[in-house]
Amino acid sequence: MSAVDIEVAGLAKRFGQVEAVHDVTFTAKAGQVTGFIGANGAGKSTTLRMLVGLTAPDRGSAEFGGTPYRDLVDPSGTVGAVLDIAGAHPSMTAVGHLRTYAALGGHAPARVDEVITLTGLEPYAHRRIRGFSTGMRQRLALATALLGDPDVLVLDEPSNGLDPAGIMWLRLFIRRFADAGGTVLISSHVLAELEQVVDGVVLIERGRVLWSGSRAQLAEQGGLEAMYFQLATIGELA
Repeated sequence: MSAVDIEVAGLAKRFGQVEAVHDVTFTAKAGQVTGFIGANGAGKSTTLRMLVGLTAPDRGSAEFGGTPYRDLVDPSGTVGAVLDIAGAHPSMTAVGHLRTYAALGGHAPARVDEVITLTGLEPYAHRRIRGFSTGMRQRLALATALLGDPDVLVLDEPSNGLDPAGIMWLRLFIRRFADAGGTVLISSHVLAELEQVVDGVVLIERGRVLWSGSRAQLAEQGGLEAMYFQLATIGELA
């Protein structure tokens, strides 16, 4: 696995009169899990969509190892993103969906079986997606993101719909991915769970970065929840 940092500098986006993201700057290091937190509407999803080219920034840059997503030679082999779990056609089976995406991405057919095993989808591989629970759809979305054996994972609320066993599985998977040299940028509202896996955190509020720091600096702030509620309140009053 190659070491690929995510580097965001001065990223900004406005929708009409709403400034969704303003001068967002941070780095997510290879070999680490970086938490990306904030309230609903804080600008997290817009930032993540700009990272992978789904939304064009008004200004600023977002790069993977010094290269914007649109210029990556092998995008799905560099970045695996889980931003939306609604993209799978309900009449397809999980294995059919994965085979289609593997073909589109130019990935070896054998990779389909590998990601099914990695994400624990074996019992559901031949079921129609229309019958999937939210948690099963989350696993399928992650399996799709892993088809290219990427160096980077960008995850937006990946634990939504997972049961307690699924959340524990996801935590261990993310930690192992980072420990193997991968880069993980993860957005989540489940702060207590996120605190168990992150090496660093970026807090965004009303489109602006309020705080960023390492796990050690987070401990000095009294932990993730204490830091979040203290600084998010300050941000609301600013």
